[in-house]
Amino acid sequence: MKWLMKRQLDIMGLKRLLAIATVMFLLFHTFNVAFSLDMTQIQSTFKKMGGNAQVLAEWENLLHQTRELPVAEKLKRVNEFFNRHMAFAENREVWGQDDYWATPLESLLKAHSDCKGYVVAKYFTLLELNVPIKQLRLIYVKAQIGGAESTIQQAHMILAYYPTPEAEPLILDNLITDIRTASRRSDLLPIYSFNSEGIFVGVAGGAAVGPGGVGQLSHWADLLRRVHAEGF
Repeated sequence: MKWLMKRQLDIMGLKRLLAIATVMFLLFHTFNVAFSLDMTQIQSTFKKMGGNAQVLAEWENLLHQTRELPVAEKLKRVNEFFNRHMAFAENREVWGQDDYWATPLESLLKAHSDCKGYVVAKYFTLLELNVPIKQLRLIYVKAQIGGAESTIQQAHMILAYYPTPEAEPLILDNLITDIRTASRRSDLLPIYSFNSEGIFVGVAGGAAVGPGGVGQLSHWADLLRRVHAEGF
């Protein structure tokens, strides 16, 4: 009788373990699906926009050819791809308004972008290449224009990659196209940083996310919604 009761308890315990394992598998599967590209949706959206199919195919090839490479090579190739495929232009010239945040597909469509368009396109491409979100930040800076003796500054945005929370970041930029450490970019004065998790208190790798989430930046929150609708 005791053996039978023990056997029944063992069976009940096994069922619970199987149920827990099933739930964990479903959550894991759902999480991965939710954060992967819907390439069919992206292709459809880009076609409806009137985009050049060849440009999108080159971006897809970048993803396929770079996915298994070391992170340093991913950063290099993604940075070069968008710096090569897009020319700089002010928002007023491209979109007819002063502060438009373009999605990656919109930037590829126009082949022109302000600094934000470069950063956004590189950010979402690197996320798709499995670079952890915690290691990527969009950073608003004041950029010194006109050389070391110049006193002219303008608002600018860059993408930063943090190898570790303690390390100085690597800077992906459209002003200086090679990737340099932050200490070699004395022309940049950081103001604040953010990513899809929220706005950070400072720009250090170990900085905490501040209260309020992405909603504190309305343009960024709106962009995230539009990017998701496009298939990202």
